[in-house]
Amino acid sequence: MAGRRHQFSSASANVRCATLMGHVDHGKSSYADSLLAANSIISARQAGKLRYLDSREDEQERGITMESSAVSLSFKLRQMQPDGKPGQIQDFMINLIDTPGHVDFSSEVSTASRLCDGALIIVDVVEGVCTQTIMVLRQAWNERMTPILVLNKMDRLVTELKLSPIEAYHHLNQLIEQVNAVMGSFFASERMDDDLRWHEEREKRLSEKKQAKDNETAEKINESLKEQEQESYEELDDEDIYFDPGRGNVIFASAIDNWAFRPDRFSHLYARKLGIEEAKFRKVLWGDFYFDPKSKRILTHKQKEKEGRNLKPVFVQFVLENIWSVYDSAQNRDQDKIEKIVKALDLKILPRDLKSKDSSSLLQSIFSQWLPLASCTFSALVSNAPSPATAQRRRIPKMLHPELHYFDDSEPGSPMEQDLFTANSASSAFRCAYISKMFAVTRSDLPEGRRKELSAEEMRERGREARERAQAMQSATGVALDANGAAEGAEAAVAKAVNGDSRQEELSDEEKAQEVILGFARLYSGTISVGQSMYALLPKYRADLAPSHPSNAKHIRKVSIEGLYMMLGRDLVAVHEVPAGNVFAIRGLDGSVLRNATLCGLPLDRGEVDIEKERPQFVNLAGINSLSAPIVRVALEPRNPSDMPKLVEGLRLLNQADPCVETIVQGTGEHVIACAGELHLERCLRDLRERFARCAIQASQPLVPFRETAVKAPEMAPPKTEGAARGTIRSSLLNGLVTFSVRAVPLPTEVATFLVDNTATIRKIHQGLHRHQNQSSAAVVGDEGSGEMDDDQRAAAAAAATKELQPEEFWAKLEKLLEKNGPMWRDVVDKIWSFGPRRVGSNFLVDARNENSVRSLRKHIAEARGLSQGISTPSQPHQNGPADADGAEAGTHLADALESAMKLGEEGKDKSTAHGAANWQPKDLDDAFDTGFQFSSLQGPMCAEPLHGMAFFVESVGISKEELEREGNRLRLTQVTSGIITSMREACRNGLLDWSPRLMLAMYSCDIQASTDVLGKVHAVLSRRRGHITSEEMKEGTSFFTVGSVLPVIESFGFADEIRKRTSGAASPQLVFAGFEVFDIDPFWVPRTEEELEDLGEKGDRENVAKKYMDKVRKRKGLFVNQRIVEGEKQRTLKSN
Repeated sequence: MAGRRHQFSSASANVRCATLMGHVDHGKSSYADSLLAANSIISARQAGKLRYLDSREDEQERGITMESSAVSLSFKLRQMQPDGKPGQIQDFMINLIDTPGHVDFSSEVSTASRLCDGALIIVDVVEGVCTQTIMVLRQAWNERMTPILVLNKMDRLVTELKLSPIEAYHHLNQLIEQVNAVMGSFFASERMDDDLRWHEEREKRLSEKKQAKDNETAEKINESLKEQEQESYEELDDEDIYFDPGRGNVIFASAIDNWAFRPDRFSHLYARKLGIEEAKFRKVLWGDFYFDPKSKRILTHKQKEKEGRNLKPVFVQFVLENIWSVYDSAQNRDQDKIEKIVKALDLKILPRDLKSKDSSSLLQSIFSQWLPLASCTFSALVSNAPSPATAQRRRIPKMLHPELHYFDDSEPGSPMEQDLFTANSASSAFRCAYISKMFAVTRSDLPEGRRKELSAEEMRERGREARERAQAMQSATGVALDANGAAEGAEAAVAKAVNGDSRQEELSDEEKAQEVILGFARLYSGTISVGQSMYALLPKYRADLAPSHPSNAKHIRKVSIEGLYMMLGRDLVAVHEVPAGNVFAIRGLDGSVLRNATLCGLPLDRGEVDIEKERPQFVNLAGINSLSAPIVRVALEPRNPSDMPKLVEGLRLLNQADPCVETIVQGTGEHVIACAGELHLERCLRDLRERFARCAIQASQPLVPFRETAVKAPEMAPPKTEGAARGTIRSSLLNGLVTFSVRAVPLPTEVATFLVDNTATIRKIHQGLHRHQNQSSAAVVGDEGSGEMDDDQRAAAAAAATKELQPEEFWAKLEKLLEKNGPMWRDVVDKIWSFGPRRVGSNFLVDARNENSVRSLRKHIAEARGLSQGISTPSQPHQNGPADADGAEAGTHLADALESAMKLGEEGKDKSTAHGAANWQPKDLDDAFDTGFQFSSLQGPMCAEPLHGMAFFVESVGISKEELEREGNRLRLTQVTSGIITSMREACRNGLLDWSPRLMLAMYSCDIQASTDVLGKVHAVLSRRRGHITSEEMKEGTSFFTVGSVLPVIESFGFADEIRKRTSGAASPQLVFAGFEVFDIDPFWVPRTEEELEDLGEKGDRENVAKKYMDKVRKRKGLFVNQRIVEGEKQRTLKSN
């Protein structure tokens, strides 16, 4: 590579951006090796074995990819013209990203898919469609990428399964149908949502028509209804979403043997021999078509059945039988047949390869010339994957407006969006790049940090210049040297010029080991070069506001581009500029960008412009990245306490370099990292010890999250409050000054699940509330913040949310669900005070007081929206009747309480508030009850874990007038509110314990592929770790079973290693976080009845697993644990006479 000049292609029509995606161990990195060999990056003999893009040491040790790697490949291709004639040879560039297949590193797939327009979906033909296969297909669907199906490891059908060509054909046909079934399910889901949305809009328009009094208005609505009906009933064609070898979007490959083909490779070959048009023969090469050798005709299945002929499918006869013949002759060492095949195919193979005893090298030599993998893949990408300009017209609307549905589209609304839609790279175009993740490299890996390798021509040029300078110096000084001295001086000068001054270029070992943070990016419009300045828009940047707006000021940073690099796997090549449509690495963002961001810049022909005066409409692409939620946490500390600064700095670098890891500093001062799984945790700890912190680190036992809830059990203790419903707790504080009653009730399961699935919608509701409040008070206090969620909250929402609902839809569906569960839940929606914990959880507080003014979140949002739209303002109260007055009064509860507290603090202990103690009302203390509920839902009574699926009804709140008069001005509002918070928290906890409490375990969905002889061992390992099997089915045509199961996260550590050891490596699990599940054992249960005492003994000798989990968490958090330190009995002695 030393003599080659690397630069990006400026012709965006000849650029393709694609990613390799698939299940773990399906051959993605081996497949990439053959593409790299075509660019002379690695040797062709090492292709399929080296796994060059797995540059980490632990990746090579484990044989799996852990980090996505990019490589820019250039090649020449002659495309066929529409009339079938060959066209001119053109230069193309493929920006290829290899992604991990392990579920722990699925965030790497998310970050890579945002940068690419096409996807090579790698599927093992033996293992078939697996869990990660479905995940990456869904990722490609959501990102509007163009997928190409690669059926890899075709050699296994011959060497392992020993299938005949006709059996292999039926196996491949069935596999393609399975993949198409997955794609069809995506389309059907989107179509159903689209139809439902259309019916809802139609009903809304019909109701408007009934209410319209004006005839003209009714006619307009009627016309719009007719137009909408015509538009919506148009049939949507789903033909383009399916994989069909006849359309060229299916590749049959064997990466280990370095071959791949599409049917058109054989259609060109046989069309001339058979005298058939190539386009027609290509259509019948795959499918139920049969070739009659007697009549030289292609028959359909019906014609074959009618004639009663025993014919083979065209694909079997012309394609598979030839490939099987090559494998058979190579494995059986049939030398005559091998030489005949080589001669028939006109291949040039060295005699030593033909006589090689290694069949694999012989197969590679034949297939790499007959069916080269690289040329087939490059041709498929050029013909199927769109160019940046074509792809961005379809993908950018979804990136700019995530709420768009699959069948919706949008037009550019600004000059920058117009450039994005067309991938404009001119100097007059707005510059926009997306940083999908940050990654770390050592300084020695940068091109600037290592000595530059010169080509022979560059070395001769430098030598010539050095000799000229030496001669000029000699003539200037007039010092004459003898021939030997002149020769030695010239050689020294040439050597110094060629090699450089080592004292200046060499870095110290410490500098070489320093980590440099680079951005993994794609340029969507414009052209950027080293030294330019751009603006980094962080994920919380709001594109609907100007860059100079107060809420955007802290989310926009000016950065200078210090370096641009073309990525070649392990190597980085410095380039001066990057045109639109290419994937590259960028330096200069450290300190400004944490993980992802959007880089925006004005057109180059405008020069330096002040954005406050220009006010450009930038776009934000960084706030919509889908990441997997980390679930496994460990606390870290250095073995040597003096290394704590190193650990803190290492965690900072790790947090930037890994898109999925979370670093948390808890209130106790512990440094905690959260990872996606056990393998991801091992990689993070290794990076900390060897790269980022470079010190000895010890990790705690994994901190697994739990949830606390309650159920209605058949046998429960009597209610704590006599004469009241179960879960009711009455409380008073400050000698009866404030009394209240709270009732805890478990939510129906479907309601709790609905709230968890719509976490993102609940968060959006609160963001809208804050935004409207800020807009309504902007003239007085300005904007207090955008209320956007941070990156880790977004990851949790992405993991929990399925289909994000609009707020209006959310309230309507929640109301239907509650009403379906009985009269007790009727009209509760309008009384929901708030959600918890952190105002977005699966619990809610209900204002059940019989008063005119009820705290309703739904009504509060409507009022805030009205204020922000100018319907009413604080200085212009409602004048529309009692209902509006009640709403205005409810909206000022918090303001009254805060005003009282502020005035009380200013006037001191001896002065009273503006309202006076005697005028306090329950509404002034409402927010204290909400805060108490938030605390209780965040830390439950069993082990201080968040609550799940609980509703708390505030039934009454009262204030004692006599106690107020007795206390007088000595009583402060802060004293009362703090007491309410504490009492409310304890009341909610005790209300939950009045039911039958349960722990909820974090669960993994586990998919295991195993052969029949190790199936029993898989069952044994699962049962020992308290897992249970949910499905078990056999892969048709193979001896493999796919076992679906559910496994508690707390029991999963070491599970993968144990199952591999027990099955001698024949089974490997894939663990995906699947939410929380109720563990149906009461942690406080003890044997009481005679039968229980007889079965378990007085001490309850059988272990209460739920109590063991609870005590383990309590002990870790420093809470009281009631357990014996020493187990034993008093020694028995004989009684003395």
